[in-house]
Amino acid sequence: MLFPTMIFGLFFLFVYATAWSLERENGRRKVFLVLASWVFYGWWDWRFVGLLILSAIFNWWVAASVAKTGAKSTRHWLIALCVAVNLTVLGFFKYYGFFVDQLGEALKLMHWERDLPLLNVILPVGVSFFTFQAISYVVDVHRGKIPPAKSLLDVMLMMSFFPHLVAGPIVRGADLLPQFNQTPRLTRGMATHGMLLIAWGLLKKTVIASELAAGLVDPVFFDPSQYGALDLLAGTYGYAVQIYCDFSAYSDMAIGLAALLGYRFPRNFDQPYRATSLQDFWRRWHISLSSWLRDYLYIPLGGSRGGLFGTCRNLLITMVLGGLWHGASWTFVAWGGLHGGVLCIERIWQEMRPKAWPKWPAILGLLVTFHVVCLSWILFRSESFDQALAFLQGFGRIDQGITQLTPFLLGIIVIGLGMHFLPPRAIESVTRGVKALPSPALGVTVALIILLVEAMRPEGVAPFIYYQF
Repeated sequence: MLFPTMIFGLFFLFVYATAWSLERENGRRKVFLVLASWVFYGWWDWRFVGLLILSAIFNWWVAASVAKTGAKSTRHWLIALCVAVNLTVLGFFKYYGFFVDQLGEALKLMHWERDLPLLNVILPVGVSFFTFQAISYVVDVHRGKIPPAKSLLDVMLMMSFFPHLVAGPIVRGADLLPQFNQTPRLTRGMATHGMLLIAWGLLKKTVIASELAAGLVDPVFFDPSQYGALDLLAGTYGYAVQIYCDFSAYSDMAIGLAALLGYRFPRNFDQPYRATSLQDFWRRWHISLSSWLRDYLYIPLGGSRGGLFGTCRNLLITMVLGGLWHGASWTFVAWGGLHGGVLCIERIWQEMRPKAWPKWPAILGLLVTFHVVCLSWILFRSESFDQALAFLQGFGRIDQGITQLTPFLLGIIVIGLGMHFLPPRAIESVTRGVKALPSPALGVTVALIILLVEAMRPEGVAPFIYYQF
């Protein structure tokens, strides 16, 4: 069930009306939202609703056991069990085929060919997101940052809540569980902000991302050997805009939908293409994942406590594993390694730059960072190293004319990049102005925006890019 579809619109209207009819019965409201979330998830494949339920039960039990026991060694064993089981589930569904293929290649090189068990494993939508969410919940209980959930129902709702279930943000227990303990209230500001975020997300996904995908990005990445340097450069910039608009649109709509139900999600994107360093980029891009990697991988590895060498080692490990989280492919590993390598270079430069040397201008840092990110997007989007290499080789065909880029698509790219230089928190500023309108005028305004987006968008709705992760 995709957000920008009629079936989801009808589903959400029913959920919205029913949830607020149970406003004074918070327990029943949570039961209803869990059941509605299972229907939402089961719309894709009912078989994996059981996986979601079992994951919630297991992690609820581990967290409760960690909180009850005072023995340090027992707590550590429970945490190890939690991480091992969650990563085993993730590894089986997401990486089984990849690891079997790599093992087969390794055995072939050693002349030990064997018939390995091959299974057609279906990847459950959102498994990476709810697995990381579960790990963070149990670890936070272990660290004493949050108490264990008061009931299994709260953990089930935390992991299953449909706005964030299949593509994030990775909302932590510290953000959601305290909200579940209280009867939600919908303020005028929350409702206005939620509707504006949904409309803004619809525009980014169904107009900008969809037009760029169909008209430019998909063709040039499908066969880059057929295009010249300018088309390929436009395709690179186009993909940078597409993936931002596609993924941030999902986050915007998720935050907006949750707000209309009375819950607050943390911000997940903050104008990432205005970053002046790669470190700054990761503070702005997919914030829930980058902060998760920082808190549950980078810092436990030692963070910056091991000197310059240790810091660079930990950065590289974190980013390589972050790349592997995105998909079972060496191109994702290389994408993460490229980001990790540049982060290491930045850290080395910070430590070794002569103090007398002036810092380079912010605009230069912005341009360099943006193009490093764009270079890495070529790896991220390509299905193989051969395809990525063919794409890069195409930049040498500077004499070949433009065949794919049109003025319309160029305008969309400019708009997509330009939105990064709007005033920070622009939607929040608009919310403060719009929420003062009378309710009928506010409803008509939002309806007109949605109708305008509907008139502009192409037919059909492609799945969100991050559904595959």
